[in-house]
Amino acid sequence: MVDGNGNENGKWGVLVPEPVDEAGPESIRDIAEVVGPDAHPDDAARRADIDRFDAVVVRTFEVDRELLARADRLKVIAKHGAGLDNVDVGAATDRGVVVCNTPDVNAPSVAEHAVALALAVRKRLRVADADVRAGVWDRTKYVAPELAGDTLGLFGCGSIGEPVAELAAAFGMDVLVFDPYLTEETAPDGAELVEAPGDLFGRADVVSVHAPLTEETRGAIGREELARFEDGVLVNTARGGIVDEDALVAALENDTLAGAGLDTFESEPPDPDHPLFDFETVVATPHVAGSTVEALERMSRGAAENIRTVYEGRLPETTVNADGIEGRE
Repeated sequence: MVDGNGNENGKWGVLVPEPVDEAGPESIRDIAEVVGPDAHPDDAARRADIDRFDAVVVRTFEVDRELLARADRLKVIAKHGAGLDNVDVGAATDRGVVVCNTPDVNAPSVAEHAVALALAVRKRLRVADADVRAGVWDRTKYVAPELAGDTLGLFGCGSIGEPVAELAAAFGMDVLVFDPYLTEETAPDGAELVEAPGDLFGRADVVSVHAPLTEETRGAIGREELARFEDGVLVNTARGGIVDEDALVAALENDTLAGAGLDTFESEPPDPDHPLFDFETVVATPHVAGSTVEALERMSRGAAENIRTVYEGRLPETTVNADGIEGRE
């Protein structure tokens, strides 16, 4: 386990490079001198100053091997959220730095957003709103099918996929799940497990993505999977890199796909000229599915609590590299 006394007064230096709910930083001021985003002009300055800090709270701030090589005091990387694609966990483990996240606290928020995107695409709300604002009042143009009786497919089903399944069931949808790490016993109640992504896309009317971005899942939803859709809707509130965006554009062009609701993109922010934005059947939001008032407070508090736990000499329950950290002096 890593150890250290922090500053001269015994407090740790904690870098918070991006805005977070103040509840978290305030909760650890008894053990930490918190340096917020306004203390540095940009990320380059923050990176240059990293050797001052014992802990860093990360949203999208990049913690790579080069940064870690200069972070001599760093003991914990506390992720504000679940995804760790901006943290080099292997390099952190090599240096004995604890990496922990807050994986479940934004699940209700993301689940609500996923269903909202599915509804917005299916009901063509983006175009209907634009028409009304332009003075077009056509009640026959937007006749849409109900979700009730349709089938939702979950590509991945962890802490977020489960509440999505519950919301879908409340709408009267059947639920299919592709997740190689689930069993019949651990799958959501009433859901049917399928063995391959093709089975999911071949049977579902709406597919919602809830897998982490790993080497295994990068580009996992491509032309072959999307070709199995029949006028389906794809929703992605996970990570953009899971979906092959060229394949997604092609599926929209040939009408295999009725539309897509996207909160995440392979490159963020996406280019304003991205071909996906040529389709009125695409509804896009700026990676905000987990950013409700309540979730932001829970993530901020959770990250701060994880820092306190490491300060007290223990590993947080959500430590992702515990096997490589336990037993270290």
